Amino acid sequence: MPKHATSGLNRLTRTHKLSVAGVAAAGAAALVFSIVPGADAGQGKAQADAVENAKPVAFSAVDTAAKTQQATITQQAEKSAAKGRAEAAAKKAAAEKAAKAKAAAEAKAKAEKARKAKQAASRSAVRTAVPAAAPKPAVKTYPDNLDGWIRESLDVMAKKGIPGSYNGIYRNIIRESSGNPMAINLWDINAQNGIPSKGLLQVIAPTFKTWHVEGTSWNIYDPVANITAACNYAADKYGSMDNVNSAY
Repeated sequence: MPKHATSGLNRLTRTHKLSVAGVAAAGAAALVFSIVPGADAGQGKAQADAVENAKPVAFSAVDTAAKTQQATITQQAEKSAAKGRAEAAAKKAAAEKAAKAKAAAEAKAKAEKARKAKQAASRSAVRTAVPAAAPKPAVKTYPDNLDGWIRESLDVMAKKGIPGSYNGIYRNIIRESSGNPMAINLWDINAQNGIPSKGLLQVIAPTFKTWHVEGTSWNIYDPVANITAACNYAADKYGSMDNVNSAY
């Protein structure tokens, strides 16, 4: 060995020597792994298995977290949708209730308006209604005979305030004409003077015209007109036909 080489080695410090020794030891260890069969392969396999086994665990955790998050999101979405549906249903129910209340109020107002209009029309009809004509009194009829003539004359006399009774009239008629409405006296003083007595109560024409009662006939032979005029005259002269017992 050359001299200078030895001197160079001698000049290496303790530190340098330790470093070289470490490198050598490492190299020896690497050589051992490369020379001993199965040593590096077993270690590699263990490392591969660890990696392989770790991979599913990692992916399984990620998948579980994702599913949990997705489930949470789904639940929140469902709760939100349910809340929205509930709010929509409540709004719809409130709107339907309000619509029904409005319709009921409008129907009530319409019915009240119709009732008031009907009442107003009824009051107007009452105010403008033409009063019904009073029923006409039934027309009284009398038999066409002495009894009927006397009774009809008495009704006329009652309206005019002329006194007299059925018996007083009947008695004087029988004495004067025997109940003959066409009787005429052609022989007494009146006849001689040209104004004969005529009719049921033998009235002369001037007396008949003077004491004629309105509403009766102007025919001196008419039974009712003759009786009524004679009674009107007797009431003025004697107080009533009931007081006449002879020629008057």
